[in-house]
Amino acid sequence: MKIRRLNPLDAEAYLTIRLKALQNNPEAFGSSYEEEKDHPVEKYISRFQSSDSITLGAFVDDQLVGVVTLFRESLTKLQHRANIIAMYVSPKQRGLGIGKSLMLEAIQVANDWAGVEQVYLTVVTTNEPAKKLYALLGFEVFGSEKKALKIGDTYYDEEHMVLFV
Repeated sequence: MKIRRLNPLDAEAYLTIRLKALQNNPEAFGSSYEEEKDHPVEKYISRFQSSDSITLGAFVDDQLVGVVTLFRESLTKLQHRANIIAMYVSPKQRGLGIGKSLMLEAIQVANDWAGVEQVYLTVVTTNEPAKKLYALLGFEVFGSEKKALKIGDTYYDEEHMVLFV
């Protein structure tokens, strides 16, 4: 397995895994497949050139099998904060340490960003493997949100977590 920062040449592979993530685990993301299926690949080409965010990819045999995005807050009063979003590992690759490796690399990037003191994320309360991983890495729950997401007639609660770096 190799983890590296995604670049514009990875945009198409990223879009593919992103759409699969939204289909496979719709409860884990604020966006939906229906909202993103028609987004052009150029959206990700532009995003991968940003200086305020980084998307990391995990590759097995040159196939993108996991991703995570870290972005830094831009407002002056929030610049000490970074956020982890869009964490996903392909189902066939779960349980192999890929998610942990992606998270460790994202935390290292946050540590390297001058002035970042806190890393935030949210996780749906039913995702026990992710919650255990985040706790293992030192994230602490600081709040919960009832009915944070709604898919059809089903609600999903989320926990808000923080890591002080």
